[in-house]
Amino acid sequence: MIKSKLAIALSAIMTVVSFGLPATAQAQSTTDVEKIRMKVQTLSANRNAPIEVKFRDRTKVKGYINSVEPVSFTIKDSKDGTSHSIAYSEVESVSKAGGVSTKTWLILGGVAVGAVTTWLIVKPAVCDGGAQTRGAC
Repeated sequence: MIKSKLAIALSAIMTVVSFGLPATAQAQSTTDVEKIRMKVQTLSANRNAPIEVKFRDRTKVKGYINSVEPVSFTIKDSKDGTSHSIAYSEVESVSKAGGVSTKTWLILGGVAVGAVTTWLIVKPAVCDGGAQTRGAC
């Protein structure tokens, strides 16, 4: 009887503690670290190109790659010129800074397709096959 009540109490305490405490940082797999290392090596070919590093804690740093090492890489901050050594395991993603993102290109493509569709399909339907001569018709 005492053992069952103790087991229930311990289960309740473990449940409350697991929901109440913040989640710890997840360990990054070796394949993720290898992908980031490959991306950094690819981006380091052009040392004059700015990059953006997103950390696992959701912070970002922009700068230029100074050096690439087996466990870490060094980035020179574009704002104040300081150098930071960054371990691959701390990084969520690395990308070129600036430029137009894929999402922006998809939005612009959708707007262009919508404009062409409107011109080719909706205009003739509204303009009675060209019989009207006012406005956009």
